[in-house]
Amino acid sequence: MEQISLKVKKRETGKSFARNFRRKGLVPGVFYKSGEPSIAILSDPISLRPIVYTSETHIISLIIEGETETRDCVLKDATFDPINESMVHFDLIGLSNEPMTFEVPLVLTGVAIGIRDGGIIQHSLHKLPVKCLPINLPAHVSIDITHLAVGKSIYISDVPVENFVIDMPGETVLVSCTHSRTSKAIEVAATEAAAPAAAAKAGGTKAPAPAAAAAKAPAAKGKK
Repeated sequence: MEQISLKVKKRETGKSFARNFRRKGLVPGVFYKSGEPSIAILSDPISLRPIVYTSETHIISLIIEGETETRDCVLKDATFDPINESMVHFDLIGLSNEPMTFEVPLVLTGVAIGIRDGGIIQHSLHKLPVKCLPINLPAHVSIDITHLAVGKSIYISDVPVENFVIDMPGETVLVSCTHSRTSKAIEVAATEAAAPAAAAKAGGTKAPAPAAAAAKAPAAKGKK
């Protein structure tokens, strides 16, 4: 797994300080580690881009200005402004030698055969909670959907795992291939069109042609 270095500074805490930092174009954050006091830190948004805007999990070598020790950690969370979508806060969690739970991106590979048959892919989960030793942390969890047909789903229990556990029930649906609205409409229309013929055949009579049925309708109305 790729390891990224991140240089930060310690900062003052408090809402007013955080607002002032953001006005200057900086992003406040916090470093957490079990059994240790948290550290309020500050970074520029450009340095955070390869950590936040990525489809993979990275181990971060955190370098705090004025300290010689580096800390291994991962991104725990990032918060964005709802209006301009700029990053306003980030959390880092320090790694230990014990199993931990991480949020790992879910990546779909291949093109489902169900798409060829008019289906659409429904993919609601984009990250998975993975429990493992930090040394075994996967950059992402990959699922091949090539053989996914219309009406079928892939579950947590179908995912191949190695040196980690997905901390979710095995029956949880990850991705499905369902009928699109267009293909459903065509199927319903075909069924409705075939219904009169099927009913006539069952009763031993010939089904009226659409044009003949339409011609009889005004005549029946005039007999009142």
